[in-house]
Amino acid sequence: MGPIDTAARPNLALDPSALDGLRWASVFGNERPVEVEIGIGKGAFLLRRAQQWPERNFVGIEWANEFYRYALDRMQRWRVANVRLLRTDASYFLRHQCPRHSLAALHVYHPDPWPKRRHHKRRLFQPAFVEAAAACLVAGGRLAVQTDHREYFEWIRPLLLACPALRETSFEDADFGAEGARVATNYEVKYLREGRAIYQIAMRRDTPQVD
Repeated sequence: MGPIDTAARPNLALDPSALDGLRWASVFGNERPVEVEIGIGKGAFLLRRAQQWPERNFVGIEWANEFYRYALDRMQRWRVANVRLLRTDASYFLRHQCPRHSLAALHVYHPDPWPKRRHHKRRLFQPAFVEAAAACLVAGGRLAVQTDHREYFEWIRPLLLACPALRETSFEDADFGAEGARVATNYEVKYLREGRAIYQIAMRRDTPQVD
């Protein structure tokens, strides 16, 4: 159950057509660290993060309209002022619109594996996406990935390890929502209940910001 509505809800939606020259300080009205979650689903992880860390800003990206609308309604009912939601293509956003050297963390949990070989080109994790993700992180910024799909994980891991701007680090990090190596997204809870294996990797940006 969400809170009872007794006042107008805040508008937490970002307009994907108005992101040229994007500056997070203009979006949030402050210079606090920014975390982005790609594929927020119903927004359980993002809502919990925003409530636990009011001194940080959070952006959730979701392409599926049904999930986006559900998550937006959820965030607005809870009136989490440090969250913005965006319905857009995450790869395009990271490659072309997200400010470089601006993210403290990038969370990608259970991305669509597109399991059929002919659909692999639709997968989020491609060399250009990984390069852009690294460029969007601040020095020391964290990229965390989790999936229940072993073959997709075996596709993702080499791409991340091959990126010279990133180094592998521990997935478990309570400061970034991974406690006991669990992030408790809706998908994670469901898949663990079903007995599925979960695959994880986390990276940090540790090269000088010269790109």
